[in-house]
Amino acid sequence: MRLPYIDDDPKMETPEDEAVVQRVKERRGGKLIALDKSLLHAPPVADGWNSFLKSIRTQTTLSDSVRELAISRVAVLNQAWYEWSQHSPLLKQTKVLSDDVVEKIKDKSWTGEGLDEKHAAVLAYTDAMTIGCIVKQPIFDKLKELFKEREVVEITATVAAYNCVSRFLVALDVGEMAEKYQVDMKPDVVAHSNTL
Repeated sequence: MRLPYIDDDPKMETPEDEAVVQRVKERRGGKLIALDKSLLHAPPVADGWNSFLKSIRTQTTLSDSVRELAISRVAVLNQAWYEWSQHSPLLKQTKVLSDDVVEKIKDKSWTGEGLDEKHAAVLAYTDAMTIGCIVKQPIFDKLKELFKEREVVEITATVAAYNCVSRFLVALDVGEMAEKYQVDMKPDVVAHSNTL
């Protein structure tokens, strides 16, 4: 990582900052991960991040497969391989998508062949939001046709949140994955990004 990680059991400067560490550990089951040990350089940021991502990960109505497909695709598009290493196994665990399909997510030109209609719509929406940020109306309409309004907001928030996560991870090289994957810093174009 480009900054030193905070210790696994950090000694913080204030009781407020120590409380932040405890809240993060509570969400993580008692152990800090590399992302946490990066964020805790700025405890108020880590606290807000922890609260926001807790709601995205554990308090939406989305199926695990929809959520983890969106997160895993964001990771690929932004070359956030640490994020991919954390979330693609969770997607595989859902058993909704085959391991072969999960591996296809790593192909930035893949447009969702082999996915059911709902997952294909999530893939297209994730690609549009992540590459260029503008979602053309037909892509949005397809998502809205297949999901309730609450779910549309939750999918949008998930994609937006994990774009934030991936950009943080890649910029600071959290998890030391950039060199391993020889990250290509040139932007790629996805086959169906906003072409509908």
